[in-house]
Amino acid sequence: MVNRVASSNASLSLKVVGIVCILSFFVDFMILLLGFSPTDKQLQIGFATALVDRGIVPLVGLGMISAAYWFDNAENRSGIDLRFPSLILSSVLGLMFLLIFPLHLNNVRQASTQRVNQISQDAQQAETQLNSQLSQFQDQLANDRAKAQLEQVRNQAKTQFTELIKDENRYKQALENPQLPAEQKELLKKFKANPQELDKFIAQQTDPNQVAQQRISQIRQRKEEAEKQAKDNAWKSGLRIGISSLLLSIGYIIIGWTGLKGMGVVQGGKRKAPAR
Repeated sequence: MVNRVASSNASLSLKVVGIVCILSFFVDFMILLLGFSPTDKQLQIGFATALVDRGIVPLVGLGMISAAYWFDNAENRSGIDLRFPSLILSSVLGLMFLLIFPLHLNNVRQASTQRVNQISQDAQQAETQLNSQLSQFQDQLANDRAKAQLEQVRNQAKTQFTELIKDENRYKQALENPQLPAEQKELLKKFKANPQELDKFIAQQTDPNQVAQQRISQIRQRKEEAEKQAKDNAWKSGLRIGISSLLLSIGYIIIGWTGLKGMGVVQGGKRKAPAR
């Protein structure tokens, strides 16, 4: 008697927890639909990701309902038979996650292409703006006053570096400064060994063409890094969500169709008499 009561309580608990798991998934599903847009790829990707991340919850619920039916069948006890609706639901969810698999991969691919194109456009715009600024600066250098200002900047820079190199205490402090980048320390050593390198360095750093080329190189490097990161993120998202969705689909379809076949609903299965 005690075993029958415990079995009945266990069956009821499993059914309640299973139903709660399934209902909580559909509550999340309805909330996610509030912000869904069929034309926004990013929203579609976020929607599919959220669904797949929550996809295991109703699977656990269906498993608990199946276990509850096993308790009822073992004790030959009648009760609310949730097998058929739960198996239908499992088949529907299996189909849904099966459809999510190719749709998500396609959305991720398109979103990645759009992101890469946007990065390329931004980089091209930055280069165009930089070339325009270079052209304006070169036009200004035709003015004697602008040339004098540029020469003054070069002389000031040379004076500062020369004073630093000649002052042994300041020079050593600069080399021992942990906050000073290693590249700048190497430059100081090079200037100390050969003062002509200082003139060459200042000429390069104040040459508009040289500065523009350096900035263009930086823009292109950042562009390549951003494109690589966008492609890597898309690949990881597509792989994780795609495989998870496919696995969930297989799990739901196996549970749904195997159960329906066992009940005789699907052709090829022999319908069993319901438990009494």
